[in-house]
Amino acid sequence: MADAEVTKKRYDSYGLNAHGLNVTVNIEDSGDFVPLYSVNFPELGEATRTLLLSLRQELLAIVPIDTRRVEDEQYMKELIEKYTAAANLMIDRYLPGTSAEPMSILIAYLINAMLGLGDLEPLLADDHLEEIAVNDAKNPVWVFHTKYQWCKTNITMKNENAIYDIAEQIGRRVGRSVTNLAPLMDAELPDGSRVNATLFPISQKGNTLTIRKFAENPWTMPALIANGTVSADLAALIWLCIQNEISLIISGGTASGKTSFLNAMSIFMPANHRIISVEETKELRLPRFLHWVPMLTRQSNPEGKGEITLYDLMINALRQRPDIMLVGEIRVKKDAETLFEAVHTGHAVYGTVHADNAEDTIVRMTNPPIDIPKIMLNSLGAIVTLFRHRRLGIRRVLEFGEMLSVGDITVTDRWDMRSDTFIQLNALSRLVDTISLYGGYTRNEIKSDIAEKVKILNWMVKNKILDVEASGAVVANYYKDQSKIEKLASDDVPFNKDLIWGL
Repeated sequence: MADAEVTKKRYDSYGLNAHGLNVTVNIEDSGDFVPLYSVNFPELGEATRTLLLSLRQELLAIVPIDTRRVEDEQYMKELIEKYTAAANLMIDRYLPGTSAEPMSILIAYLINAMLGLGDLEPLLADDHLEEIAVNDAKNPVWVFHTKYQWCKTNITMKNENAIYDIAEQIGRRVGRSVTNLAPLMDAELPDGSRVNATLFPISQKGNTLTIRKFAENPWTMPALIANGTVSADLAALIWLCIQNEISLIISGGTASGKTSFLNAMSIFMPANHRIISVEETKELRLPRFLHWVPMLTRQSNPEGKGEITLYDLMINALRQRPDIMLVGEIRVKKDAETLFEAVHTGHAVYGTVHADNAEDTIVRMTNPPIDIPKIMLNSLGAIVTLFRHRRLGIRRVLEFGEMLSVGDITVTDRWDMRSDTFIQLNALSRLVDTISLYGGYTRNEIKSDIAEKVKILNWMVKNKILDVEASGAVVANYYKDQSKIEKLASDDVPFNKDLIWGL
């Protein structure tokens, strides 16, 4: 057995910090069909674990949690400080003589149990993970890794009650409940990660938890160019559309990256535009200097009152004088009708919808449950379709299609899987006419402008200007002093923050 452990192939290894708890992650060959994601916790005896868990109620009595403020970062920071001080005193009382390093480990365990999700906290701290799946208490927790795809972990929940306790704790903090009478729950963590919980016997093997993690560092267009998701030419065309307030729809299958792409597009939005976003869960994170008002839906309370739908938010947003509206996902007819009403009344709208390709997007939008007249689609400039290739573990812009006046679509660019490149199938027509009409460009000027934007985007990629604040600041400065940014890119000037004001 020891020899087998020695020869086990290791793919990766790195450290994580979960609220002061330092762990090591090893990703290795499990001898099964998927890799093993192994979390190595500091050693802690069962008796010590039991003692720490018994201290939770005492800690809650000393430092109660105001569930109404759990999304307030400053409040949570102060709460952690208070718990740390209280836990220090309690551990010193029950385990006198504990030295500094073991003390910090014990406090971290307590903080993760009190304010976090216990042994799942290191998984939440790993930026390489997109999804955490607890299927029952008999089998290991699964994770979706950005590089290694689905992996089994060495973490197993203690019992079904432990899964329920976590789900109930998450729901209670955001005013949701999960019970035998209401065994399905959608909620979110304070960081915006989405949580779905189901209870046995609705989920036949046991209680489940699925956590889709909120990206602390959201994707930006330069980052998507760098990893091959989109070409610089397509990104530059999308930039030109946003600059000229031409509405776009982002489509794609589940987990294809629609919302991430919508967030990546946000760096192209002018800082002097008022942006209202409406979402069912908090996923968007725009540059902090933008004039942005984020809004979230709300489920009804146990009495069936207080629900705020996406439609309610969209209607309300139109009364807030937005220049740009971002819509998390279009699902039903009244959502789509309101969205297109916003477009027709002079707002630039960018939203997402589930569909596999550009043609399928038209079919989806013009049939139930969305079912809007096809002619309404002509108010859009284009449709961008995202694709997730599960076997290769990559996401790509599958198609870019411009809308025609009758609501049909012409696919102008498509991803070729064999060469992993983007191929132009047809020349732009109506989109060029629209940009010319509203932007005052000639066709040659459009071509020249896209070429300049490509140069700037490639300069950003080369200089690793990939995070949302820095890349957003470059574009904001482009709108303020276009010639300066174009010269930096043309002269290939090495990037530093002194070059860009606002950073």
